This record gives sequence, structure tokens and C-alpha cells, in this order.
Amino acid sequence: MAYDFHSIIERRNGSSLKWDQMLAYSSDLPSDIIPLSVADMELKNAPQIMEGLREFLDHEKIILGYAGPPASYMEAVIGFLATRHAWNIERDWIVNTAGVVPAFWHAVQAFSNPGEGVIMMSPVYHPFFFAAEQFDRHVVNCPLIDNNGRYEINWALFEELASDPSNTTFLFCNPHNPVGRVWTEQELRQLGDICLANNVLVLSDEIHFDMILPGHRHIVYSSLGKAYARRSITFSSPSKTFNLAGLKTSYAIVPDEELRKKYTRYLRQISASSPTILGFKACEIAYTECLDWLDQVIELIDENRRFVEDFCREQLPAISPYPMEGTYLQWLDCRSLQMDDEELKDLFWGHAHFFATPGRTFGEGGEGFFRVNLACPTSYLSRALNRLKKVIHCLPL
Repeated sequence: MAYDFHSIIERRNGSSLKWDQMLAYSSDLPSDIIPLSVADMELKNAPQIMEGLREFLDHEKIILGYAGPPASYMEAVIGFLATRHAWNIERDWIVNTAGVVPAFWHAVQAFSNPGEGVIMMSPVYHPFFFAAEQFDRHVVNCPLIDNNGRYEINWALFEELASDPSNTTFLFCNPHNPVGRVWTEQELRQLGDICLANNVLVLSDEIHFDMILPGHRHIVYSSLGKAYARRSITFSSPSKTFNLAGLKTSYAIVPDEELRKKYTRYLRQISASSPTILGFKACEIAYTECLDWLDQVIELIDENRRFVEDFCREQLPAISPYPMEGTYLQWLDCRSLQMDDEELKDLFWGHAHFFATPGRTFGEGGEGFFRVNLACPTSYLSRALNRLKKVIHCLPL
């Protein structure tokens, strides 16, 4: 079955966060302008999910009250992780949560103390910083090294930071948002060995782990072996993969029983939310009926990646797309324009109406970059790039 990835859904009055942010900046925009910022898709949801939820709601026994995880949902998660990621987990390892961001925020609080350090690698998804700063922990940054357009880990600095006993947790982004790296097995094992040697707990955000481009392979950190699994928690969700962020459905996989008890105890203490009955059902349908839809989305993302690379090389050489291995987020190097971040934002947003996310959002190393969401119809991406080209070609470069 071929899916419709060409039609745009008009979301100006649809309670979309990123559309609201764009329209708050500039309310009088033509209909062919869409936001390329927040990481949800400008694509129709898989029809199996929409039809399945309608049938589910029509069932006479369904009441939208508090919900626990149905057995069919739990089996869907276990089966999906086994078939899609070669990761065999046990049912008891699953801790259901209402979003990956609150889940790793709660983990930072549960497994570290005020004043301790949380290691992370910038430029990185900005809620990582909030997970530490808002709860009296220290951001301990180990900036990635930009090696001729491909990001690598600063191993000497990482080992130095991990060896400090006040740095007790490592908040890890795998695949990495925003730079698009899919970490190799060798990199993962080296990271893991350093963390194990220094008793640093790995909190691995793997929400983008299904969005892997051809030629690359995602490896779940915890799947490397029992030693790594015992000192790690993996966070993921169908929200990025199947465009279901609004349903607030996610899960943490916690193989170690003591860690799991401590985490679930903390979640109870703060009355943390759990997924909704519709979220459980949507995830079950996605994981059991929508893999062909997912494969076609990945083909579209790869097509859009190639389109951006070709367009910049041939028509917009002032912008350099970095190699993209995973996620649906393209990292653009705009430093040759020789503008500061405010000037770049004014150029992109104010003049070109190219509403991508400024790189400075992601901390040190993001200056002079933009992150572009490629999960959209190619035609709209083309229009956005042509608007940007028209504006940049008028600059006195």
C-alpha cells in the first residue's frame, strides 16, 4: 500500500504547538509556509491507527477513564523491540510513562542528588539541560567534537568527567538529536565501559531509534549485554516514529530490579502521570500494523535528506548540511554567512519565512546552525529552501 505523504494538513487552528509558535512570530503567512521546527511530522498519521482508534471508541464497553496497560499493548511493545531492534526484554522491565521528557527528568531526580553532576554531550536536545538545571543538579558538558562535518565523542574529556564521583548520571541521546549521529557498537561499548568503571548510571533517550537511514544500524545501549543493562535505563515511545506525541505514551525499560523498584517508587511518590487508554491502543496498533507505513516514512526522510544535500550543493553553497544517519532532523551549518545567532534567526524566520530551529537552542556548539525537520512533503521543503536561497542571494557575501 502506498501512503499519502504529499498532502499537507492545515494546522493553523488545530492546536499545534509549532504552528502556534510560527504564527505568534508572524501571523500573516501564505498557505504554502509550514514550520520546520518542533519534532512532530507534517504527515498524515497511518490510516490503520486512525481507523483502529475509531473502531476502538465505537466499542460499547469503552469508557475513557483511568487506564492500566492492556496485555495486548505490553505484548506489542515486547514484540516490536524484538523484531525491530533485536532486543529481547521481559514484561516486568517495562515502566509505562507519559512522555519521554518527563520520564528522564524523573529518572535524574530519582537517581541523583542535588548538587551532583549530570553528564551530557552538546549540542543536544535542550530538555537535557532542563533535567539538571531545574532540579538543582549541575550540567556537566562533554561537547561533541566536529571532525570535518561528522561529530565524534571527546573520549579523554568524557573519561575525565565520568571519573569525578560527583557526576553520577549520564544523559545519553541515541541516536543523537540534533546532529543526527547513530552511534556505532564500538562507540557504545567504549562509553559503556567508562560508565561501568566509574559507576555512572546511563539514562539513554532512544526516542528516535526507529528513524534510522539506509546504511546505518541502531543498537539499543542496554542490549549490549547484562553488565550494560544492569546500569542503564532506556526511554522510548511511538511518538516520534508514528507521530503520536499528543497521546503522551512512552515507556522506560529498566532491566535491573533494584533500579526499577527505586524508579517506580519515585514515580508513585510524585504521582507521575501514566499513558491514556487511547495512547495504549494507538501504540499497540502502530507496533503491530504499521511497519510498512514506517518503512515508507523512512524512505521519504532519506529522499528529503538527499534533496536538501543536492539543493545546497548546487544552489545554496553558503549552507552545508551535515551527514545525517538517523532521526528526521537535518543539521545545517550556516556559519559561512558570518552572522551572529540573532541575525541568522532574523534572516531565516523574518525574511525567508524558513521556520527551522536555531542551533543555539541546543547549547554549546550549536551557534551558527539550524535544525530542520524533514518529516514533511518534499514540495513544501523545496518551497522553503527556494525562499531561503532568494534571500541569501541578495546578501553582500
